Amino acid sequence: MKKKINQLNEKIKEAKLGGGQKRIDAQHNKGKLTARERIHFLLDPDSFEEIGMFVTHRSHDFGMENQKFLGDGVVTGYGTINGRLVYVFSQDFTVFGGSLSETYAEKIVKIMDLAMESGAPVIGLNDSGGARIQEGVVSLGGYADIFFRNTIASGFIPQISAIMGPCAGGAVYSPAITDFILMVEQTSFMFVTGPNVVKTVTNEDVTSEELGGALTHAFKSGVTHLTAPNDLIAIEQIKQLISFMPQNCNEKPPALAYELGEEYRPKLQDIIPPNPNQPYDMKEVIGQVVDEASFFEIHKDFAENIIIGFAHLAGKSIGIVGNQPMSLAGVLDVNSSKKGARFVRFCDSFNIPLLVFEDVPGFLPGTDQEWNAIITNGAKLLYAFSEATVPRITVITRKAYGGAYDVMNSKHIGADFNYAWPSAEIAVMGAKGASEIIFRKEIKAADDPVAKLAEKEAEYAEKFAHPYRAAARGFIDEVIKPNVTRRKLIKAFAVLENKKVIRPNKKHGNIPL
Repeated sequence: MKKKINQLNEKIKEAKLGGGQKRIDAQHNKGKLTARERIHFLLDPDSFEEIGMFVTHRSHDFGMENQKFLGDGVVTGYGTINGRLVYVFSQDFTVFGGSLSETYAEKIVKIMDLAMESGAPVIGLNDSGGARIQEGVVSLGGYADIFFRNTIASGFIPQISAIMGPCAGGAVYSPAITDFILMVEQTSFMFVTGPNVVKTVTNEDVTSEELGGALTHAFKSGVTHLTAPNDLIAIEQIKQLISFMPQNCNEKPPALAYELGEEYRPKLQDIIPPNPNQPYDMKEVIGQVVDEASFFEIHKDFAENIIIGFAHLAGKSIGIVGNQPMSLAGVLDVNSSKKGARFVRFCDSFNIPLLVFEDVPGFLPGTDQEWNAIITNGAKLLYAFSEATVPRITVITRKAYGGAYDVMNSKHIGADFNYAWPSAEIAVMGAKGASEIIFRKEIKAADDPVAKLAEKEAEYAEKFAHPYRAAARGFIDEVIKPNVTRRKLIKAFAVLENKKVIRPNKKHGNIPL
């Protein structure tokens, strides 16, 4: 037995070396952790249980039969994060550049199947050059097996993808189906086709960083939700992200211990400027309402005119969607609508209540928006809120104009409680634009059209630029002082904790994708 134990120890040692010390050193020289180091820092100490350590590929072409590594380029297993079960796979760039083979795919598929059977999140630490071309179509089949499980698991268990190296071709589509993508700056890339192919096909000269780096996908495409300067910070972001989520769609998110106080926030009284056209930072409002330092923003560099993220309110997880007056006056456009809709659907999938802060002057006009389908993209956000059955509360801080008022979780599309601050303006449009239309003839006939417009603008504002008409109709449940907002929300979400919604029995809706 001793001999056999020694043999096992040697195999374990070999497997843990991956592609060998030289390649491990090369990984470190690039500022990257190895696949096993990433798992070590992600999971609780001594909690990782590996599955498939001794798996090797089955290829016999191109001399591959002479190049076999135990584990075949991906480390898979399960463990805990803060005591909660997660399944994880970590791609090993030191073995064939992390390229995916038939057996490599089988290891990931096994982990995903176990995660669905156990009802626990899956975390993928991605560092792969794509399909292993020496294996041809079987590696492509392996990708499809993973994509299928990503889709089936979607909305059932949380799926998080960290891009920690170059990911190309098929390697990017599995992350794209998952709930959240994180990227590491300077060392991670995502693209369907790399710079060389782009140069050949389109004659464009572009670097990997410009084409698919972390900042490109954070600011331009919106593909990545979070970026980090190094692997360790990315791993900490994963831990923080998962702390707001339940294990699966049949559970509620974890709650932190919290002792209620008076919960008044006087600083909220002074955030809205006297001038209705002056911007302010909605993050200041959010920061005052949620538990101290608990707001975790998602997608912060993309479509900055809308804010999304997680927070705790009296210790309980909530999802936040808010217009941002500091960017484009908080209008809704193509990108902000898609950003908001995706987040709303995630929260609804996993029983995370939604809190909406509204200050929206409407949808962004212009040919660029119309030609890029603001109609169907704006409808995505409308659809997402309408479909959501989790507790939903809206606070209108200032403007709520036009169709955007409807879209931003209005009472008409199923919000549970709608509050307005005294500064709220709920109308079809702003006083100036409305007056120019309604009183066009009077203004044109006046001796002083500018003065007449100002007079009519003031008249219209007196009638409509306030929350009381909407409150009289029951569209607003209560007009509240800003300083009591947190207290009201804590009580309202507590009332809604056991909310149940019965919808028509159907296969699924047809969101305007």
